[in-house]
Amino acid sequence: MTKSTPADVTIPPRDIRFDIAAARNGHWMGGDRVATAVFNALSLTFPDGERMFVDAVRHYRGELSGKLADDVKGFIAQEAIHAREHHQLNQLIDRDKYPAAEIEAAIQARIAFARSRGPMRMLIATISLEHFTAMMAEAHARHQDLFDNVAPGIERMWRWHAMEETEHKAVAYDVFLHATRHWSPLKRYLRRTIAMALISYFFTRNISHYAARMLEADGYAYRDALKAVRRFVWRKPGLFSRNLKTYFAWYRPGFHPWDEDNRALVATWKAEFDVDVAPTPVAVSA
Repeated sequence: MTKSTPADVTIPPRDIRFDIAAARNGHWMGGDRVATAVFNALSLTFPDGERMFVDAVRHYRGELSGKLADDVKGFIAQEAIHAREHHQLNQLIDRDKYPAAEIEAAIQARIAFARSRGPMRMLIATISLEHFTAMMAEAHARHQDLFDNVAPGIERMWRWHAMEETEHKAVAYDVFLHATRHWSPLKRYLRRTIAMALISYFFTRNISHYAARMLEADGYAYRDALKAVRRFVWRKPGLFSRNLKTYFAWYRPGFHPWDEDNRALVATWKAEFDVDVAPTPVAVSA
C-alpha cells in the first residue's frame, strides 16, 4: 500500500509580511555573532533554493489530480512566499561588510548544476532538502528558546516558516512517489537514500562554510570561524543534530514523512497564523 499525506492535512497559502527591520542592526540573533551568521547563511539559500523546489514539483503537475494536485498548488504558493520573505531579510544584511553577494553567487551556481541534471534528479534533491528543513523545523518547535532574544517580527517569521515546512513536508515526496510509481521499491529506496547521504554532506558543509565567511567579516580568522560554526550546528545548540531521529527515519524502507505525525507540535502556531489570513467578516445590515 502506497502511503501519502493524511486526507485532513491541507496546505493553505498565508500571504503574511513580517516586520524584520531589526535585522538592520547586524547581529539580530540576540547579539550572537555565530548564531546570526548561521541563520543568515541559511536564509541566503532559501530564495533560489525554494524556487528550485517549486519548479521540481511543477514539472510533474500535469500528471496530478485530486488532493495531490491541490497540495502541490498550496506548496508552490507557500514556497513562493517563503522565498519573498527571506529575500527581504537577506537584503538587510550589510553587503558592504558581509560577503552576501559572493555566497548568493555560489548558491546559484550549485542550484544551476542541480537543475542541469534533469527533472527527476531535481525532484530527488528537493525531497531530500525538504526532509532536512522539516527536521530542523521540528527541532525549532521542540527547542524554541533559541529565539528568546530575537526581535518579535524576525522570531515570528522563522516560526511561520518552520510551521509551514512541517505542514507541507510530504508534498514533494508524494509527487516523487507518483512519478516513480513504476519503479521497483529497491530502485526508489536506493536513489533517495544515496541522494540524501550526498546532500546531507554538501548542505551541512556549505552552510558551515558560508557562515564562517560571514564571521570573517566580524574579525574571525577563517579557521576559528569554522570551528565556532561547527560547534553551533553540531554540538550546542546543535542545529543539525538536535533531531537526528527524524533525520535517520529517511533511511528506513517504506518511509513516508507523515509516519511521524507531528502536527500537534505546531498546532498553536498554525492557529495563530491562520487567524492572520482569515477573511474579515462582512457586517450585514439589519
